[in-house]
Amino acid sequence: EARRAALRADRRRLAVRDYGAGSRVAASPARPRAVSQIARTAAKPVKYGQLLFRLANYLQARRVLELGTSLGLTTAYLAAADSRAHIVTLEGDPASAGIARETFALLKLTNIEVLEGEFGQTLNSALTRFNDPLDLVFFDGNHRYEPTLEYVRRCLPHCHADTVFVLDDIHWSPEMERAWAAVQALPEVTLTIDLFAVGLVFFRPNAPKQHFTLWV
Repeated sequence: EARRAALRADRRRLAVRDYGAGSRVAASPARPRAVSQIARTAAKPVKYGQLLFRLANYLQARRVLELGTSLGLTTAYLAAADSRAHIVTLEGDPASAGIARETFALLKLTNIEVLEGEFGQTLNSALTRFNDPLDLVFFDGNHRYEPTLEYVRRCLPHCHADTVFVLDDIHWSPEMERAWAAVQALPEVTLTIDLFAVGLVFFRPNAPKQHFTLWV
């Protein structure tokens, strides 16, 4: 969290390239944005970083994929859960990816691989980085209906029975709520948990289809 505090005080300005739905806080995704502004508005709160850390730790996740690196704070939580894990994280904006690499270097996290570019173009390459099925996938970028469903579907063949998907900002917009409902309806999905800011997706075979809502 010392790194988060440093980023919130960082006055450097980045020319952010946004491939997704953009930000409700920033006036325009094409305009330069201060690192401090990104850290305050785009980075997930501490409790969700801790949730990802605990989830990765509980799952003993060795193969972790993240779509949406931003400044690297949630990636750092995922990587810190197990130094033996291989984390591949995708980021569309080169400037943000550069700050994320600074984050990883400062925290001495060496188990993270960053791929830059639009998710639709880098996802296949990311999936080939893993020799075995994924343990945990965090979807945190391009908050639109069709891309979200596309990314989820492309990751499905790379799962096993205990894989967990985490979808960010499932109530961020009506479009994301539609995407969340569509993910819940997928035949491969057996259990979902709505935590309001994020949704958890499970694939355990032969289990009855269930959905739980727990807003905290």
